[in-house]
Amino acid sequence: MLSTSSSPPLWAVGAGLGLPALAGDVYADVCVVGLGGSGLSCALESGRLGARVVGIDAGEVGGGAAGRNGGFLLGGLSSFYHDAVARHGRDRARAMYQLTLDELERIAAETPETVTRPGSLRIAESKEEEADCARHLAALRADGFAAEPYVGPEGVGIVVIGDGAFQPLERCRTLASMAMRQGAALHESSAAVGISTGSVCTAQGRVHARFIIVAVDGALELLLPELAGELRTARLQMLATAPTSEIHVPRPVYARWGFDYWQQCRDGAIALGGGRDVGGDAEWTHERIVTDAVQRALEQRLRGKLGVQAEITHRWAASVSYTTNALPIVREVRPGAWAIGGYSGTGNVIGSLFGRGLARGLLRDDFSLLQPFMHA
Repeated sequence: MLSTSSSPPLWAVGAGLGLPALAGDVYADVCVVGLGGSGLSCALESGRLGARVVGIDAGEVGGGAAGRNGGFLLGGLSSFYHDAVARHGRDRARAMYQLTLDELERIAAETPETVTRPGSLRIAESKEEEADCARHLAALRADGFAAEPYVGPEGVGIVVIGDGAFQPLERCRTLASMAMRQGAALHESSAAVGISTGSVCTAQGRVHARFIIVAVDGALELLLPELAGELRTARLQMLATAPTSEIHVPRPVYARWGFDYWQQCRDGAIALGGGRDVGGDAEWTHERIVTDAVQRALEQRLRGKLGVQAEITHRWAASVSYTTNALPIVREVRPGAWAIGGYSGTGNVIGSLFGRGLARGLLRDDFSLLQPFMHA
């Protein structure tokens, strides 16, 4: 057995924001439940549109999957682009992909200190996957998206131009600070225990609001049981090393059909995640603890395939939700209460897009950022 225990994520550098818990009754135009990337983007956009905003989180800003993921910024859905075309139709798939690319550009401009844009690398680890990479490349190019074939130290695959990486928790804290400067009232340690028309209850307070936006990903179906048949929560596990010069990884990499992924941070540390399939059904859980089976698989890739012997300094897990139709959820679940989530493991860009898009939809009746995702 490995000696494994969960730690804070690699990204948890410096002090948190230390925001107060909600107390008493407060009033707002928009109440955002969940202060991760999507919720904070929603709060920020709502404030820009002149709304009074209150945001609450059960833990800390960025304490969920938004601050505990692999730090990838990828265009598109969780499905590879050619699979999205086959499933949703070319026009719709192209529209969705373009919206995420536009959002990625906006993220890089909004918080440039947290973002790099070296592209992303998909690597094939079988002949079947190599053929799929070729289909992936052809579909992207056919619709005018920038991608190139790749043969290099990591193997054979494709480079998707314009993708990137970022420090996810730092971005969350930056967005929270920006929203508060606009006048938003944000509260940590304030779990929603009841959501009804026009109000959200916590243990010590209540938010009265015209619009309620539940912007959590993992465990979304616990807050809104109406969604239980459409999505399922999974655990994603990661590890990270001390800074190392043993290898050079110039861009974020994903391999084995996207089940494994890694990047090298600016200081040389390797952040590596995946192995969910190795864990089997046990990974369909709300628990955020690391397990021997998955961590062993991650170590085997780190030591064996990547050749990195640097000390492992961090092991952590996050909860995310996967939808049955591979499309994220954006829906009015109860009168005045909307849900966004179900990003199927790739929520950094889409979550930001959905947060902004829903704020614009509700406050300005402009659902253009969300329309392709909402279309049946």
